Amino acid sequence: MALYEHIYLARQDVTPQQVETLTEQFKTVIEANGGSIAKLEYWGVKTLAYRIKKNRKAHFTLLNINAPAAAVAEMERQMGINEDILRFMTIRMEEHEEGPSAMMRKREESDREDRGERRGPRGDRGDRGDRPDRPRRPREDAPMEGAI
Repeated sequence: MALYEHIYLARQDVTPQQVETLTEQFKTVIEANGGSIAKLEYWGVKTLAYRIKKNRKAHFTLLNINAPAAAVAEMERQMGINEDILRFMTIRMEEHEEGPSAMMRKREESDREDRGERRGPRGDRGDRGDRPDRPRRPREDAPMEGAI
């Protein structure tokens, strides 16, 4: 069986419970055709880069699938019929990514920042402007040395 990464976008006006129901429906299709879902992540409602079928936002869901191609084709066929699904994309992978996806790691980092646990660009908690390889520049509003 092949490994796939599948992401689908559901309309913004459906509830998260309805999105969960859709996910369970697609999971059933995969399992009925001899496949399995390795990882399932609901990323929440996100703003789209452009309108899709008059929607500015959508519910994003990621599925890591281990299934034969026929199972994925059947799931995609049913997604194409469903009015609540705006878009979907399936990519064949060599191996699935372990642990949380990049979107979930991004959410954890933003949650950490909301709690005040900010980190510098290199992951440290130090002063962001502390660069020993550069001389310190004087501020424009500070008086110059030797000025009268």
